[in-house]
Amino acid sequence: MSKLFSPIQIKNLTLKNRIVVSPMCQYSAEDGFANDYHLVHLGSRAIGGAAMIIQEATAVSPEGRISAGDLGIWKDEHLAMFHKITAFIKAHDAVPGIQLAHAGRKASTSPPWEGGGQVNEGPGSWPTVAPSAQPFHHGDRPPIALDQQGIDKVKADFKAAAQRSLTAGYEVIEIHAAHGYLIHQFLSPLSNLRTDQYGGSFENRIRLLTEIIESVKEVWPAENALFVRISATDWVEGGWTVEDAVALTKILIPLGVNLIDCSSGGLSEQQQIPVAPGYQVQFAEKIKQATGILTGAVGLITSAKQAEMILDAQQADLIFLARAMLRDPYFPLHAAYELGDEVVWPKQYERAKPRKKDLNKLN
Repeated sequence: MSKLFSPIQIKNLTLKNRIVVSPMCQYSAEDGFANDYHLVHLGSRAIGGAAMIIQEATAVSPEGRISAGDLGIWKDEHLAMFHKITAFIKAHDAVPGIQLAHAGRKASTSPPWEGGGQVNEGPGSWPTVAPSAQPFHHGDRPPIALDQQGIDKVKADFKAAAQRSLTAGYEVIEIHAAHGYLIHQFLSPLSNLRTDQYGGSFENRIRLLTEIIESVKEVWPAENALFVRISATDWVEGGWTVEDAVALTKILIPLGVNLIDCSSGGLSEQQQIPVAPGYQVQFAEKIKQATGILTGAVGLITSAKQAEMILDAQQADLIFLARAMLRDPYFPLHAAYELGDEVVWPKQYERAKPRKKDLNKLN
C-alpha cells in the first residue's frame, strides 16, 4: 500500500488515508448561514474519497468575516445546516473538520470575483480590528486597535465557536493563525506594533494565540484533535520566520495542539514568494523534524506521485489539497488507482470504477 493511502491515528480518529481537503473560502453564505451549496460542495469531496474535509474559514464573529459571504458560527441558529453537513461527511467515511477564523484588518472585503478589495460603505462594510491601527492595503481605512476588552471578546468568541463546533458534529478544529488574518497579525512584528503584553517580544506576540487555544481547550474534549494553521514565514525581511514557527510549535505542543498545517505568506504586500510546485513543503519538514509534531503540507501539490514522494521522504504526515480538489472532487479515487491501491468506492459509483487497462482514459 502507498503511504498516501495508509491510515493514520490522530487522537481519537483513524483517518483512512492522508488526504485532507484544505479549507477553501466559497463566499456563498448569507449572514454566516450555510446552504445547499455548502452541503453539496463539502459532501462531494467526502464521496470523492478524502479522509478529512475541513470546512472553509468559519468566522467566530460577524466582524471576523473576510467578506459578507463567509460562513459563520457566532450564533446557535447557524448549526442546523452544519449538522446536515457533518452527518453527510461522516456517512461517507470521512472526518468533518472546521477552521475557526477571524479576519482582523483583512475583513470587510468583496468576493474575489468582484475584485476582493475592502468594502468601505454600504452592504458588506463594517469596521475592522487588528493589533495595531495599520491597514493591510495602502488606502484602506485603518483598523481599530483592539483594547483589552476587545481581545477578551475575541477569546470568548473562539471559545463559543468551539463549543458550537462540537455540538454541530465537527471532529477536528483548526485554528486559523495564517494568511495575514487576525492571529497572524498579532504574531508578526510587521503588523503588531503594540507596546503592551500582546506586543513587542516574541512571547508577547504569540500570547493571543496561546490564550485562544487555552480558551478553546476549556470546551473542546482532550481526546479530540486540534490543528493550527500558520504562515511559517511572511516572506518579508524583518517579519515572521520559520525559526519563529518552530519556536511557536514547541510552545503549542504542551497546550494540546496535535498538528501544524504549514502554509505561508498573506500578511504583507511586500512579500516575495518563490512560487513553485510544493514550495511550502520545506516548512512542514522543518517543523516536523525540529519538534516531532505531526505536520500537514499544502501548496501546489497537484499529483498523487508528488504527494507520495512527500510522505515517503517523511516531510509531512498529511497532504492538504485545495485547488486540486476544486478541479477534481474525486482526486483521491483517481490517485488510488494511479498508485495501485485498492480503495472502497461509493456503492453508487462502483460500476464506474476503472480497471487497470483503463488508466490511460483517466489521464
